[in-house]
Amino acid sequence: MLFISILFLIMVMAIPSLKGRVPPVLFQRLSTIILIYAGALSLNALYIQSIGSGIGIYSGLFHVTLISQFIEIFIYIIGSAILIARALPVYVQITETLKKEFSYKYSIEYSLLIMFSTIGASLLISSSNLISMYLSIELQSFAVYILSTLYRNSESATSAGLKYFLLGSLASCFILLGSGLIYTFSGLTNLESIYNLISVSQSSNIIQGIALGFIFIFAGFLLKVAAAPLHNWAPDVYDDSPTLVTIWLTIMPKISILIFILEVFTQITSVSPILESIETSLVLGSLEGMQGLGINTIKYLLLISSLFSLIIGTVVGLAQIRIKRLLAYSTISHIGFILLALAINSKQSIDSFIFYIFQYTLTNLNTFLILLAIGYILNNKTIYKKGVLIATNIGKDIKYISEFKGIFFSNPILSISLTICLLSMAGTPPLLGFFSKQFVLYSAIESGYYFMSISGILVSIISASYYLRIIRILHTEIDLNKSLNDVGDSHLTNTKVSISNIHSLTISSLTLLILFFIFKPSILLKSTQLLSLSIFTN
Repeated sequence: MLFISILFLIMVMAIPSLKGRVPPVLFQRLSTIILIYAGALSLNALYIQSIGSGIGIYSGLFHVTLISQFIEIFIYIIGSAILIARALPVYVQITETLKKEFSYKYSIEYSLLIMFSTIGASLLISSSNLISMYLSIELQSFAVYILSTLYRNSESATSAGLKYFLLGSLASCFILLGSGLIYTFSGLTNLESIYNLISVSQSSNIIQGIALGFIFIFAGFLLKVAAAPLHNWAPDVYDDSPTLVTIWLTIMPKISILIFILEVFTQITSVSPILESIETSLVLGSLEGMQGLGINTIKYLLLISSLFSLIIGTVVGLAQIRIKRLLAYSTISHIGFILLALAINSKQSIDSFIFYIFQYTLTNLNTFLILLAIGYILNNKTIYKKGVLIATNIGKDIKYISEFKGIFFSNPILSISLTICLLSMAGTPPLLGFFSKQFVLYSAIESGYYFMSISGILVSIISASYYLRIIRILHTEIDLNKSLNDVGDSHLTNTKVSISNIHSLTISSLTLLILFFIFKPSILLKSTQLLSLSIFTN
């Protein structure tokens, strides 16, 4: 359905008689409606009784399961919410020059790229073949690469897109190398067949070769989700990209990749149980020991990446003065908690893994929507010289944390909403973020990962300091006696701006969900428990 819709929109763009006559905002609204309708179709598919055990489609290239359908619906909802964020602010007393300069720039391309990336994400979470996996991740990635360089006149955006493309291509090389190794040792590309081969194989070389291939695949995916120590690209790309693009980069690719890693890792561990002690395995010298050693390597890869992500994302984030770089390191820290829950691989930890992804997505989405709204409201100055427009900063992104100074006194509602999101990220009770961290740490303690649990608690306490620093700046009164920048004989005016009603509704709904989750937690908690059980019962 999404593919047909994309072809239709491309065809409309290519018709000469319609080019330039169809309002770009119409493409955005159509794309939003298409994503919502696609989500409704996926929801209707949940009524298929046999979906619990999974349904293979397209000759086994894709495997539709309960968790893939739930996450697909979630992806469509989040995608439509991000497209709604592209709904431009309502201007009063704005000139046609400014309207052309900011309002409708790149709207058509933005909507199409969002849909391409969405279809790639939805295909990836259902992939059950090495070929479909690689093609899906590349479809998603190439759309995001172009999305990063969408603002062609921006030098920083071009630099971010190029850096993202080069390092994303390196990650793809790791994934392709791992896939090649698995095919070399097994002669198979279907993941279900590979799992069966691992469980019945009598050759330790085959098992070790397949394990090595999966290690390369996991390393490539960890690079794509910016897990430490493979994180260096993320702060630069997030900071240099426009905020509208950063919203997508920090949420959508991570959801699909993490869910795919979850499905592969749980299947591998189910067919090849991990032994309690590697030393015992080596002493015994049995095939089972060699099999367990390969899977242990994958588990330790996730644990080491989790520990590095927790430490680097927290410590380096303390020194940041630019808001999107700080949020990038915050994301790296959150990835550490997610990987910790995945590496534990128990029913309770997988439940906390899925819950954390939901919490992370909703909180990050709301935070960036608020950043967009504050940017629209604060950066609304235009400079005229002798009646001629010479400069404008309408719609420019907020770069530095210091720009938040005095927001509470000019717009208390947005300030309070941002404060709630930041406190939730810090893990302050009784907000949504507190419960996600609590579930992960509790499952770690239950499984005996005491060092990782203590590390998670310490980094949560330390990371609260940079969230509180932003909150303090938000509620610090600005000195009104200071004059604005000296513009000589130029005339500086403020253009009255207000964000759209849909944008406001989305922010308020997400803020209330984060704030009042404690009063009605059963819907989300039961959903994550159902998804966790569906993985272990299949």
